Amino acid sequence: MTVNTFDRYGPDVLAGSSPSSHRPKKSTPVELALGMVLEDAMSGYVGAVVGAEKTTAGVVVNLEDRAGKVRAFPLGPGFLLEGKPVDVKLPAKKKSAPGRTASGSRAVGNARARVARGSRIWVEGKHDAELVEKIWGDDLRIEGVVVEPLGGLDDVADKLAAFGPDKDHRVGVLADHLVSGTKESKIADAVRADPRYRDVVHIIGHPYVDIWQAVKPHVVGIREWPVVPRGEDWKTGILKRIGWPHADHRDVARGWVRILGKVGTIADVEPTLSGRVEELIDFVTVG
Repeated sequence: MTVNTFDRYGPDVLAGSSPSSHRPKKSTPVELALGMVLEDAMSGYVGAVVGAEKTTAGVVVNLEDRAGKVRAFPLGPGFLLEGKPVDVKLPAKKKSAPGRTASGSRAVGNARARVARGSRIWVEGKHDAELVEKIWGDDLRIEGVVVEPLGGLDDVADKLAAFGPDKDHRVGVLADHLVSGTKESKIADAVRADPRYRDVVHIIGHPYVDIWQAVKPHVVGIREWPVVPRGEDWKTGILKRIGWPHADHRDVARGWVRILGKVGTIADVEPTLSGRVEELIDFVTVG
């Protein structure tokens, strides 16, 4: 992609001198990543990266603050990452293993992504969607399947009723911590019992409290995922116990970026997850 260099700050808004030094502070080039927490140096706005898009003025990065508000800023210099000036770039296109995608499927040379099918795969949250995209993104684009975050299973019945699945518009749902006796398992059982959704909706779950746990511990550099007591925020508790920063939501976002960055192929996640995802892909692409 050709990026128009729209420099709202001049050479570098963060360049300047201090009483002790006349040398300008240089911005370090960094690649854009979902979940990366950036601060716009001019306005002080802080948010996690939720996407980027090309506009008539150039490429912009969309930042979401803790209240859920999203603002767009031109890509380039003028941001702070962990308090340091950075020049944000689009990520370089990564080369996959010859003839294989990250999921281990045989790569299809010169294949174009299909127009999105009517079918969908729904996952519980943004992190789930990002992990599925990281490993199965190439396969899903070839099949024309869209992955969408639900934000939890509580509203799945209402969303299914609004979507109206049928044999040409199937829905596969990947649920967190779908174990017997939980609220989530009861919601899933109610959907499965609904005759409207027989053979057109497939809810399947993994046993992990959160999608983070589906990444193999050694990939993250730990022996095992710590146990976090009930009543304590799980992600903050995990970061605390493995010795990573855990003060607020920004540290949680950084922690996930760090974990996701270590995932390269299907071998880096537990088979309990990979098998479920591939089952859903097969379900929604039948026919």
